[in-house]
Amino acid sequence: MNILDKIVIDKRKEIALRKSLIPFKQLETSVLFERSTISLSEDLKNSTSGIIAEHKRRSPSKSTINQNLNVQDVAKGYENAGVCGMSVLTDGKYFGGSLDDLLLARANCNLPLLRKEFIIDTYQIVEAKAYGADVILLIAAILTKEEIKQFSELAKSLKLDVLLEVHNLEELQKSIMPTIDMLGVNNRNLKTFEVSLETSKALSNNIPDDFVKVSESGISSIEAIKELQPYGYKGFLIGESFMKTDNPGLSATEFINTLNQ
Repeated sequence: MNILDKIVIDKRKEIALRKSLIPFKQLETSVLFERSTISLSEDLKNSTSGIIAEHKRRSPSKSTINQNLNVQDVAKGYENAGVCGMSVLTDGKYFGGSLDDLLLARANCNLPLLRKEFIIDTYQIVEAKAYGADVILLIAAILTKEEIKQFSELAKSLKLDVLLEVHNLEELQKSIMPTIDMLGVNNRNLKTFEVSLETSKALSNNIPDDFVKVSESGISSIEAIKELQPYGYKGFLIGESFMKTDNPGLSATEFINTLNQ
């Protein structure tokens, strides 16, 4: 059993508990449920940097990354840096995140916010909308083609953008449908945790031009981005580089300034 299988088993228990505490109807009465969302995919199309900067305290592969920062400071810093969007981890057990992080980020910036989560139930999509997200992540490795269709259609009905993450050609082929906005290629092998940009390069030709291409994992340098841009990538998810520093906003500012020189 790999880490993804373990996470999904725990996630099912967590969702059952959350549903019993806060039913669908209650989520739909949230103040944020009626707000107009911001399209990350449109912002990426028009961006020179394409940076999606993450708030992440820890991860299964790296354990602690940074436990000392306030989400609100990180959100403001990223917005001032000129990133395209902010990814907020909301998984508690494995990544140290929470839905409160999403709420705090929403209250402190006007960036498109991605709820970075292991979505396996429609409840989590309604929850994302209720807590101020603009974008949801769907991971092809843990979903059937039917689930991807159902979940992405629900997201679109709630005016949420959909970023679909794949690791290989098989996952990509089952995921291509009109309700997806962005196709993200994760360069990390989930079984070994090894990272290689070759994954993004190899899959780029199989991604139709209708989708915004996003590369995820292992992007920590200007060189990596410059290497991937010729393959049509417009979005670059940076998960750890900025968060490893004392001031992620400043790190993102310096990174984007150098990238745009």
